[in-house]
Amino acid sequence: MPAADPQTRDAGLVRALGVPGLAANIVNTTIGAGIFVLPASVAVLMGAAAPLAFVACAAAMGLMVTSFALAGSRVSVTGGIFGYAESAFGRYFGFIAGALLFINACLGVSSVGSAFTGFVGKLFPIMASQTAKMLLLLAVFALLAFINIRGVKSGARAVGTVTIAKLIPIFIFIGAGLFFIQPELIAWPGWPGTKPLGESVLLLVFAFSGIEIALAPSGEVKNPSRTVPRAIFTALVTTTLLYIGIQFVAQGVLGPDMPQHKDAPLAEAASRFLGTAGGLLILIGAIISAFGFITSDMLSSPRTIYALSRDGIIPQVVARVHPRFRTPYVAIITYAVVTYLLAFSSTFEQLVVLSNVTLLLLFLLGCSSAFVLMRRDVRTAGEPLTFPGAMAVPILACVVILWILSHATAKELGLSAAYLALVSALYFFRRNSARPSTDSAG
Repeated sequence: MPAADPQTRDAGLVRALGVPGLAANIVNTTIGAGIFVLPASVAVLMGAAAPLAFVACAAAMGLMVTSFALAGSRVSVTGGIFGYAESAFGRYFGFIAGALLFINACLGVSSVGSAFTGFVGKLFPIMASQTAKMLLLLAVFALLAFINIRGVKSGARAVGTVTIAKLIPIFIFIGAGLFFIQPELIAWPGWPGTKPLGESVLLLVFAFSGIEIALAPSGEVKNPSRTVPRAIFTALVTTTLLYIGIQFVAQGVLGPDMPQHKDAPLAEAASRFLGTAGGLLILIGAIISAFGFITSDMLSSPRTIYALSRDGIIPQVVARVHPRFRTPYVAIITYAVVTYLLAFSSTFEQLVVLSNVTLLLLFLLGCSSAFVLMRRDVRTAGEPLTFPGAMAVPILACVVILWILSHATAKELGLSAAYLALVSALYFFRRNSARPSTDSAG
């Protein structure tokens, strides 16, 4: 049976997100707690040539996000890449995309939630106990679930507010730090070599990731054929400039000492040119950034569960829309509970290793979907985005993704294959078990 038209499937939702709200959501999702340790990790591989890795990764991500923009301008159904894959390849591949998106979202927000409680524990020692951390995270997830149930506008306003708050310490770090950069510490050291560059790009792809989550509420975006591309490119440029600025300041202040402060390079750099107050500022910034990531994720990721339920892949009760606020409240509550429990699961560390490969597989599916949607000239959201040579972009993106995947370990590939086998078995079990009732009803 063919899937319903995207506009019909999301008829119960309100299209309230514009370019500023969606772009803020993408920036907020992309710039998470990892930005406060990222410069040292890249410097270990690249030294003073680290900014080159950011440029190279931004170019690679540019191909991927352009592919997502091309797909998003043609398919506006809630679910992001899940919706693109379903429209291009059918329900099974849509389900696989949703499963990949879901596991990455859960792993990401759970790990950031743990980091958030750790940051708070360092700032307030009374919150360092395991019980205090559990209660704190429970309060955070409950509050954000409540805000998003009240409406996507409320969720978007919360995202926009937190995005501004989390960027202020970063702007101060860059603005003040520029005056303390030692030119000899950022002098170009020469070509670093293909291997360290490739390893750095592999690392940074995930630092730039987040768009695949932030595009999930496409069914609640105003004029998606224009809003989605503009929001994506605005967010990518903003994120790239911020990352490069942070790297220049951290490298220019710490130089070869940066690898010695791998856990908190920004805090160390800030303490050198702003004193103790600088280190405190960065710690507060890390708390805000982690909280901002969770805020943005709670706006976007529950819509993936809603999309899976809406299409009958998981129990349809999850797709219920609140009669007053017109939001997928059951999906929001379900996601909040699952991620909260996962944050303290004893098996969480074993699941984290899945994130790298599964994210790249998700990107590969999204870029492939863009090519198919363009070839078929699918149009569900007005005039789609197009430009000369657009058909080549998803192809190039797929080649880049496959090259990055070639650096994955056998363990990562094996665990990812096991996860895909498990969710595939679930999909076909539900499909086969639903047939008798469908046939008898006919």
